Amino acid sequence: QALSEMEGIGGGGDNLQEMRVRPLTKRRGDMHSLCNLSGFQRSPYLSARGNFASMFQGSTEEGYKAYHADKYDEDKNPNGIINFGTSENKLCFDLMSKRLTQTDMNLIEPSLLQYPDWKGHLFLREEVARFLTYYCKAPAPLKAENVIVLNGCGSLFSALATVLCDPGEAVLIATPFYGGITQSIFLYGNVKLVYVSLDSKITGTNTRPFQLTVEKLEKALQDAQAEGVTVRALILLNPQNPLGDIYSLSELRDYLEFAKRHELHVIVDEIYMLSVFDESATFHSVLSMDRLPDPQRTHVMWGITKDFAVSGIRFGTLYTENQDVANAVASLCYFHGVCGPVQHKVAQLLKDRDWINQVYLRANHARLKAAHTYVTDELKTLGVPFLNRNAGFFVWIDFRKYLKTGTFEEELLLWKRFLDNKVLLSCGKAFECSEPGWFRIIFADKTHRLQLGMQRIRKVLEEREQEILAEEKEQPCQSDQDGKADSTDEVIFVSRHQEPTCASSSNLGDLIGLLQQQMRSSDWLQKNTAEQFA
Repeated sequence: QALSEMEGIGGGGDNLQEMRVRPLTKRRGDMHSLCNLSGFQRSPYLSARGNFASMFQGSTEEGYKAYHADKYDEDKNPNGIINFGTSENKLCFDLMSKRLTQTDMNLIEPSLLQYPDWKGHLFLREEVARFLTYYCKAPAPLKAENVIVLNGCGSLFSALATVLCDPGEAVLIATPFYGGITQSIFLYGNVKLVYVSLDSKITGTNTRPFQLTVEKLEKALQDAQAEGVTVRALILLNPQNPLGDIYSLSELRDYLEFAKRHELHVIVDEIYMLSVFDESATFHSVLSMDRLPDPQRTHVMWGITKDFAVSGIRFGTLYTENQDVANAVASLCYFHGVCGPVQHKVAQLLKDRDWINQVYLRANHARLKAAHTYVTDELKTLGVPFLNRNAGFFVWIDFRKYLKTGTFEEELLLWKRFLDNKVLLSCGKAFECSEPGWFRIIFADKTHRLQLGMQRIRKVLEEREQEILAEEKEQPCQSDQDGKADSTDEVIFVSRHQEPTCASSSNLGDLIGLLQQQMRSSDWLQKNTAEQFA
């Protein structure tokens, strides 16, 4: 849609017939949420596609640029921005730097400095197959011939979208989801997303907030087909980013059976599979299933970026039994290859199972759990609802009570306010969340940064709370509860989501719950008096 409005914007003329796409409805990926056409100055040196790519960004990219221009440093820049927005594990540099500098890592031989098989060196693909067989609990040994190696999962999404879909076709994905996927599949392949919009409401069929069901998949697919959109695939994120959900085996089977009925490919991103940090949660890989409903259309992705805390090393791997898909993706590895010395290092890392199990995973899980506990305890103290999950590096937080009107414009203002106070978060719109007011916070960071970052968040929220109270005193109380979702005790640590209303509308149970949460804070009684609650 955005490209359709840019006719003539390119320096090379205004012929965009090949680029035009159908107008998008609310169920479809809206490029306007990722770029700003107003006030854009086109470059005469770029094509329409090039101009569009240069402005293809939203709050995520804006915040990322601001962070890199003003990074927090305990000594050099203590007033800089603390990054709770980028999903990186910053807890294990000591472990990884030690392992990656051991002598077995430092090998240079002719084959590593020459062009490899575009799928990746055979020694690495064999190691990846053994690694996935073991950690995915595959019922039979996985095969190296089904493994393809690229420089990150973003490249894998781009390659898969290109070989599975024609320009203008679409892929199903449940919202909220990691927003980088939109950029990966759209900028290269001109493939769009059809959203399966999830919300936080608990109903008869929804036993948890933002629950994906086959019924929702069916409806989204039918609606897209009614608009004349061809849907080729379904993307599943497991564990899910930003929710932290882990799908059960029965849920995975239901999703795969749905895809089989409609002859859809399924792209399963399992990049956080080893970042499940609590024993109470169990991860099930698609590769652990005894029988895949449609093995020729099931493609599994994983990489070392998240699970091994090395986001600066670009390495992702695809496992697919479909050799047509494997060969097509491999042809694009010419653009997305991994250099030989890095392939050697990754192979050495993946084969060191004793170190992974006895040293790395034990320490990493303990550190993730401790950091998660600290951040969620702070949220409890503030009386802020959140999803209680035990996978990934993030917590999905409900800041809706800090929005007076409950709009995405207000959500963006709150996001900017956090950034102005030198803490970068990710707002729900960046994940195409259907409800304004949800934010993602990354907790996989060192204690001193977590403490300072949470202090800055507390400051913004307390200021916002006082502003809302002042506004309510000046205006008659108007409740806008209709249509707003409640949260449940099972997954959210505050008894009930409470929209900003006048004091008389609060019931005693909610007031007691709020007091219990806020009294955890040592300075609560000093800052809050009985008169405020009268």
